[in-house]
Amino acid sequence: LSVVAQQVLTIQQAKARRAERFMFEGTDLPLRMTCCPFITMNPGYAGRAELPDNLKVLFRTVAMMVPDYGMIGEILLYSMGYTDAKAMAIKIVTTYKLCSEQLSAQSHYDYGMRAVMAVLRAAGNLKRAEGHLPEDILVLRSIIDVNLPKFLSPDVPLFNGITSDLFPGVELPKPDRDAMQKNFTDACAERNLQPTDYFWGKVVQIYDMMVVRHGFMIVGMPFSGKTSAWKVLAATLGKLHAQYPEDGRWTDVVPFVMNPKSITMGQLYGCFDEVSHEWTDGVLAINYRNAATSKVGKPEDRKWVLLDGPVDAIWIENMNTVLDDNKKLCLMSGEIIAMSDVMSMIFEPMDLLVASPATVSRCGMVYMEPEQLGLRPLFESWVRGWTAKGFHHKDNEAKPLFELSASEAMLLRGMYDWLTEPAMAFLRRECKEMSPTVDSALLDSLLNLLRCLLAMAIPGSSSSDDDASSPDEP
Repeated sequence: LSVVAQQVLTIQQAKARRAERFMFEGTDLPLRMTCCPFITMNPGYAGRAELPDNLKVLFRTVAMMVPDYGMIGEILLYSMGYTDAKAMAIKIVTTYKLCSEQLSAQSHYDYGMRAVMAVLRAAGNLKRAEGHLPEDILVLRSIIDVNLPKFLSPDVPLFNGITSDLFPGVELPKPDRDAMQKNFTDACAERNLQPTDYFWGKVVQIYDMMVVRHGFMIVGMPFSGKTSAWKVLAATLGKLHAQYPEDGRWTDVVPFVMNPKSITMGQLYGCFDEVSHEWTDGVLAINYRNAATSKVGKPEDRKWVLLDGPVDAIWIENMNTVLDDNKKLCLMSGEIIAMSDVMSMIFEPMDLLVASPATVSRCGMVYMEPEQLGLRPLFESWVRGWTAKGFHHKDNEAKPLFELSASEAMLLRGMYDWLTEPAMAFLRRECKEMSPTVDSALLDSLLNLLRCLLAMAIPGSSSSDDDASSPDEP
């Protein structure tokens, strides 16, 4: 930025002399008197460098007004074919105003202009797809589809109250998702997952978010089902594409998964060699380019660039041009890679406590809670997996550790109902932990211990066969 300050000073001095040509960095350039630089940078948080003093003195502060969201929304709705655009735009803006006042303050909540634009974009998509429906139904559905996924469970009733007050008497017709739900159930069965209503709802929300936002985050604590949700959605879309190849909504999915915090910034984006000054691409740059140019998969396949790891203000700031309307990854080498229409940037963090407001406003949010998923699905998957002809007994070359009969599975379910929930409640109320734990992780540890004990205890298991074959060992 200090170098930029010198360049700006050179231009300003040439303008003060009213020169027609001037020397800029050793190059003779023509000067337009109308050229004028502006800085729209707000360096008040991590990841943004403070402006150097020699750059500050070359600029003066300018007052900026808050844009009229209602008028912007009205114009865009008119352009999308809405006739009652003024009333609909006012309702959209009022929804966000009431949400910011009444709902809890969370790091991943955002009610700014980009959030309004996401609703308008969704409303335009619905108008084109289902223009025969009344406009208030289309706008209400777009508000719910864009905003409901990010709210915590205590905020959902408040949000429903706000929308019911603004759209009195409007009943949303249930969308036809029978084919998608059937394939979702099949995909869950293949992965030994339980197709609960909550999990199905989150998979649908991820799909809807993918349609209206090219960059979004699946936020939640461990064991909330974040990774399983996108994997099941990818499998569901692939199955639907095989059944309905002519339907443009369904395509195969090619994921590019990486952990941004497991490597350095240079290894992630790319860096210049300190000695030879030769540029080397990073992991993200290579995967992003492969996705943008369809080097992997077919051109019509959806490409998901997945960054599964903590979000901090340092590495995510470089993604700003990707996540806003530019849709371009700008590398330090000067290369600019444009995003293709079938690409999505998906982030999978635990929280957004240290993410900057610029990042939060650019991304759609789907929030998943392990409390809503519950412990029962984890236990059911484990029991069904080890029951005869279950998940762990299919297509395995090696013999499974043990096999549960139907009566043994029923006995385990009874013991789970009797002991697990009360023990968990006692632990949370009466005990102090050395390090914080999640209920689901404790259950997972319990099931791992149980698997080891059952493998030794049940006759005919692989471990007991090994013991019988070597009687000399003590």
